[in-house]
Amino acid sequence: MHNWRSLAEQVLRGEEITDQEAFNVLDSPNEELLELLHSAYLVRKRYYGNQVKLNMIINTKSGFCPENCGYCAQSRDSGAPIQKYRMMDKNTIIEGAEQAHRLKSGTYCIVASGRGPSKRELDVVTSAVKEIKSNFDMKVCACLGLLKPAQARQLKEAGVDRYNNNINTSEQHHDNITTSHTYQDRVSTVNHAKEAGISPCSGVIVGMKESKQDVVDMARALKELDADSIPVNFLHAIDGTLLEGTDELTPTYCLKVLCLFRFINPTKEIRISGGREVNLRSLQPFGLYPANSIFVGDYLTTSGQEGTKDHQMLEDLGFEVDYVTTEETV
Repeated sequence: MHNWRSLAEQVLRGEEITDQEAFNVLDSPNEELLELLHSAYLVRKRYYGNQVKLNMIINTKSGFCPENCGYCAQSRDSGAPIQKYRMMDKNTIIEGAEQAHRLKSGTYCIVASGRGPSKRELDVVTSAVKEIKSNFDMKVCACLGLLKPAQARQLKEAGVDRYNNNINTSEQHHDNITTSHTYQDRVSTVNHAKEAGISPCSGVIVGMKESKQDVVDMARALKELDADSIPVNFLHAIDGTLLEGTDELTPTYCLKVLCLFRFINPTKEIRISGGREVNLRSLQPFGLYPANSIFVGDYLTTSGQEGTKDHQMLEDLGFEVDYVTTEETV
C-alpha cells in the first residue's frame, strides 16, 4: 500500500516526484484508486479550490491538412468521412463565441486545421477576436498550427489570451505518430507564443501506443515548457486514421494519468479534453478531482457530452464554474 497522501504533501512542499514515484502512480492497484484521487485532489484544491474552468472549441477550418498525424481525421493520410470546409467567415466565428458565452465557458478556443495559418486566415481570426473581446468577457485561445514570431505578435495585438500547440506525445515517440513536422517545431511555436506575451497552452494525447516512460516524459516536458494550461486528451481512435482500432486505455488508467499530471504540474490548469466521454465513461466525474478544467460541447471531428449534462455533473459534484474574466491573470 502506497502512502499517496505523503506524496501529495511532498508535491505541496515544492519537491518533484521521482520517476519511480511516477511509475508507482501509473501502476497503482485499482483498490488504491480512491486514495490516489484524494491525494491528487489535495494538490488541486490548494491551487484551484472547488472551481472548474470551462472551455469551448470552434473548428473554423476542417480537413485539407497536409500533415500526416496518425491520430487525426483531418490528416492528409486519413480516410475518415469527415466534413471538410475552408476557413469560416468572421461572423460565424463570432456566433460561436456567443454560444460559448451561453454555456458559461471562460475560454473560447478558435481552432483551424493545417500546418499553420495563411495571411488571409490569420487576418480573419484576428478581426473576429477583436470584436469578440469587445463584446464578451471571456478569454480567447487560438490553435492554428505552427506559428512564426510575427504571427504570434499579430495574435497578441488582436487580443488573443492563450495559444495552443500540443506536443501530443514524447520526443522519443514523436516520429511514430507524425513525420511531416518535428517535435521541436511544436516546442518552438509554444515558445513564440510565450515571447509574444501570450499564455502558452500545450498538452498530450494518451493511448497512442506509447510507453509509460513516454507518459512521464510528456508530463515533465510540459513542466519544462511552463505551459499554463495542459489539455490531456485520451485517444478516440477514428476509423480511417492510421491509429484506427487502437484501444489501449481503461477508465482507471486514464484517472491515474490525470493524477500523475497533477503531481508533476501541481499549479497548472489540467484539462480533461478529447476522448473523455469514450475513455472515462461512467468514471468521468472522478477526473475532476485531479483535473480542474473540461471542454463543453463538441471537439474537432467528434461529439462531446451535452453541455447541460456537464453542468449537471459539476453541480452534483459540488464544484463551481470558474468563469474567469479577461482582467484576471491567464
